[in-house]
Amino acid sequence: MCHEVALACKNRGVDQRPQKSLLIALLVMACITGVLTPAATQRRLSVHQTTLEEPDQKTPEVTTEELQKILAGSGVPLLDVRSVQEYAIAHIPGSINLYEKEVERIVQAYPDRGTQLVLYCNGPYCGKSKRLSEQLAARGYLNVRRYQLGLPVWRALGNTVQTDLDGFRYVLTRDKTAVFVDARGRADFAAGSVPGAVNIRAGEAEKANEDGRLPHKDKGTRVIVFAGSEQESRTVAAEIARKAYWNSSYFGGSFQELKRARLW
Repeated sequence: MCHEVALACKNRGVDQRPQKSLLIALLVMACITGVLTPAATQRRLSVHQTTLEEPDQKTPEVTTEELQKILAGSGVPLLDVRSVQEYAIAHIPGSINLYEKEVERIVQAYPDRGTQLVLYCNGPYCGKSKRLSEQLAARGYLNVRRYQLGLPVWRALGNTVQTDLDGFRYVLTRDKTAVFVDARGRADFAAGSVPGAVNIRAGEAEKANEDGRLPHKDKGTRVIVFAGSEQESRTVAAEIARKAYWNSSYFGGSFQELKRARLW
């Protein structure tokens, strides 16, 4: 760039307007002093603004920041292309479960080849979203993108995820290491809760991280939050996720729904 500035100065001569001459002089000075360097002119990206950037990609990726904007109300469908059970246990809120091997269902659901679609699966080394995006592209879909960082990176960056009723049932009966968090008030918790659950209300994640209600020494422990409403449980789950419990989620329903399902 400094070479280009010097060449411009030589070609312009002294009869140029004062404003241009001043600009050229400032650019030359910046080059001489080392202020204008490639490092100084390039904006550094945060982890939220990057993608996997694998070579020879057949379909483009979206960043975490872009995905957050999509979920905020763009109307672009986010497809979770994992199995039904994986989706039930944990998925990005607002996503739609259409399994990778059910490409015909996706074509039927979105017959317009110009429809924008974003796919995700189990992270950088998961091939489901890649394979499905390429199949859709081969069928003429023009606007298929992938969040190839996937569910693991989404969670690692402090974003909470949702658990459905079937996923809650599976974890309750199969995963004996999971921690269930009841985010309701003290009186409601005392009146009855999920067996073995701990009571953590909004604003208590920091304290629970220190007093033993959350497994301080094992941040990878599965944690599922439930409450009187989805919004209440989501609020507490988001606070817990920000305390580095990347394997946390919230139940996308109410405690009364859990009771009616007779899970215990």
